[in-house]
Amino acid sequence: MILEVNDISTFYGTSHILFDISMEVEKGESVCLLGRNGAGRTTTLRSIVGLVTPFSGSIKFKGEDIIGKPPHIISRRGVGFVPEDRRIFPSLTVREQLEVAQKRGNGDWTISKVYDLFPHLKNFERHMGNQLSGGEQQMLTIARTLMGNPELLILDEPTEGLAPLIVLDLMEQIRRLKEEGITLLISDMGLRFAVELSTRAYIIDMGRNKWSGTCEDLKKNEELKTKYLLL
Repeated sequence: MILEVNDISTFYGTSHILFDISMEVEKGESVCLLGRNGAGRTTTLRSIVGLVTPFSGSIKFKGEDIIGKPPHIISRRGVGFVPEDRRIFPSLTVREQLEVAQKRGNGDWTISKVYDLFPHLKNFERHMGNQLSGGEQQMLTIARTLMGNPELLILDEPTEGLAPLIVLDLMEQIRRLKEEGITLLISDMGLRFAVELSTRAYIIDMGRNKWSGTCEDLKKNEELKTKYLLL
């Protein structure tokens, strides 16, 4: 098991956000975390990558408890995080942003290999971050994370604000990542992206686990989709 989240409870100040959230991800698997806005998906991901520390519970990556470790240490262990707000550097070029993110890891990602996955970025490698469209920024954020050679790639709302054609392109690129053997955890509000790329799903609502199972079973469960997901 590459990721084990066991009964984590997380607070922001005095606000209790997560209540005993649990999930597991096998090495090489693609899993999605689903729920409407405010369900607690982003807080769950931020808890995993060390941006917020759970009050209780455990989070194990490759058997090691990583709760309390700073984000850069968790990243070095092999966890890559693509945040919803992208956080690209506006005054660096595409190539510069890839260069500063490169580090040794368990993979063999290079700038050349990233450009093969995202050929559009090569055409814009001299453009500054603030000159890119939303779709180009998202490609750059994923590419930059891959330069750290993660074993587990976590994506928070990767299609937020993107045009439908860009979403289709991104879906194909993430399918290629699955073929590379990268383990994926994808957070999404609905069914049209993450479920198509995943084998299993977890649904959370109001900070609590509500359902887990295969994506095929989820697609057939109309009551569940209507109650908890953006259709």
